Amino acid sequence: MASTFRTIELSNPAYEQDGLRSITVKTPNLKGRGDLTVWLPGPDLIGNEPLPLVILLHGVYGSHWAWSLKGGAHRTAERLIREGRIRPMMLAMPSDGLWGDGSGYLPHNSSDFERWIVDDVPQAAAAALPPDQAAIFPSQLFIAGLSMGGFGALRLAAKYPERFKAVCGMSSITHVDQLPLFVEEPLSSYRQANSVDESVLDLMVQNRAKLPPIRFDCGTNDLLIEHNRILHRGLSEQGIAHQYVEYPGGHEWPYWEEHLADALLFFASTV
Repeated sequence: MASTFRTIELSNPAYEQDGLRSITVKTPNLKGRGDLTVWLPGPDLIGNEPLPLVILLHGVYGSHWAWSLKGGAHRTAERLIREGRIRPMMLAMPSDGLWGDGSGYLPHNSSDFERWIVDDVPQAAAAALPPDQAAIFPSQLFIAGLSMGGFGALRLAAKYPERFKAVCGMSSITHVDQLPLFVEEPLSSYRQANSVDESVLDLMVQNRAKLPPIRFDCGTNDLLIEHNRILHRGLSEQGIAHQYVEYPGGHEWPYWEEHLADALLFFASTV
């Protein structure tokens, strides 16, 4: 496929570790450069089938390295693949665009942090593959995230349901109005022209006929637990199929590191 990026830089395989690669591209959606970390299973784990791609979105304050270097996402994926519990897949862990404390994965302030994820990240991830595999990549596209990244994942899957095979949110913000719990930037910076675009529930109701399989979870000691319960009740009242689970834990990396496995297993169950 023809690249839409003016420039693209990849890390040198001689210095990479644990199957992690770093990629930087220049994209009009960000009015500059965007970073992502990708993970590929080892050659002994990759068969002849095209690889699915799982996009993992980080939360506020983080960047493209957070899922791998704070949560060990690649090690969880490799373990599940070696155990035969999920098929070989590739992970793409992008930055959110690095606006303020967090972009919200929304279009605002002259940058389209939404299209960066939906359009640019899969294409940039393909650059890490051999040309023959890149031409047929990805076979399926999944998206998951934590906190602000959970908001991004659930919202983008609801807005662009035809793009994603399934979605999983962890400890998710469920509405733009919750961003001030974490960011110092004014809420007005995140407002959308259409208020439906600010709400996971409203977008899911709007596109209910086309939604991919949905799963989300939250820790019982998480400051977002009631917001997640409200989303669960709202979806249930609307008759929108979904899985919602509560586990012990708070808004913290030990919770996300543990329950990423649940997200990947959920994705595997939809194949």
